[in-house]
Amino acid sequence: MPVQGSKGSQGHQETGGRGFGLGLALVSALAFGGSGVAAKPLIEAGLDSLYVVWLRVAGAALVMLPVAWRHRALVRSRPLLLAGFGLLAVAGVQACYFAAISRIPVGVALLIEYLAPALVLGWVRFVQRKPVTRAAALGVVLAVGGLACVVEVWSGLSFDALGLLLALGAACCQVGYFVLSDQGSDAGSSGGEVPDPLGVIAYGLLIGAVVLTVIARPWGMDWSVLAGSASMNGTSVPAWLLLCWIVLLATVVAYITGVVSVRKLSPQVAGVVACLEAVIATVLAWILLGEHLSAPQLFGGAVVLVGAFIAQSSKPARTPEDPAAAQPENALSRSGGAV
Repeated sequence: MPVQGSKGSQGHQETGGRGFGLGLALVSALAFGGSGVAAKPLIEAGLDSLYVVWLRVAGAALVMLPVAWRHRALVRSRPLLLAGFGLLAVAGVQACYFAAISRIPVGVALLIEYLAPALVLGWVRFVQRKPVTRAAALGVVLAVGGLACVVEVWSGLSFDALGLLLALGAACCQVGYFVLSDQGSDAGSSGGEVPDPLGVIAYGLLIGAVVLTVIARPWGMDWSVLAGSASMNGTSVPAWLLLCWIVLLATVVAYITGVVSVRKLSPQVAGVVACLEAVIATVLAWILLGEHLSAPQLFGGAVVLVGAFIAQSSKPARTPEDPAAAQPENALSRSGGAV
């Protein structure tokens, strides 16, 4: 009886942990989804997209500075993880995405960014040379087909080609975000120390801010724009308020809830929930910015999200010698099927 009780308690804790993780993933999707809607009015008010990215990352880094000092031991124990997170998950994603939305609609940029599941599977299949399931391959095909509708290839790519390439670059960096967010989460089982996610985020933002300072050179920025107002679909909004939205909600809250949710769930499951970010961004851009998408684009966006869902929620193919194949219950708990 005591053994059964402990198993039931453990199962209840695992279920509660997954529920908490899903809740955090939803909050992260909501927070990230509003970043482009808040940033685009600032860009249209006269701030270069790189300046907006720098303000976002540098402001968030200042907010997280006390956390970085508390976890300063990570600099010695996990330097490569911190560098990778700062370069890809912070500087790369934000710079490519904000540059993309300065040239193409917010919803289109987000939908292209969420080709990341296809890129993850491509990495697994062709670089790591591991098998993938037919369902995962189907998800990739659907995502690519949906993307063709989003960019309206039959019109000869009516969108800005550079904007599309920048959005694709954001998708590549998004892969790094999910992979690096999960790095070290299994260290405890092997006797190692699990890196604190808040410390990883804090140093990632600091490294991203340093890199973006070199690239953006903010000393040439017109700071008077922040003292004025920006137009959000005809409505005047204080620029400083939009900046606070971007720094506090769309960066600090978004990264903290996002990284912790990946630790609680897995990159696959968290990525499925994160696909809602594209829906949220498209709806907000429609309501707040007046960016209307055509019926084929809306259909294509839905297909992209369905393909991403299938690609990330499908269980990975197991080779016969894979020891995890002998533990189906554990494998299921790390897959989208468990959700």
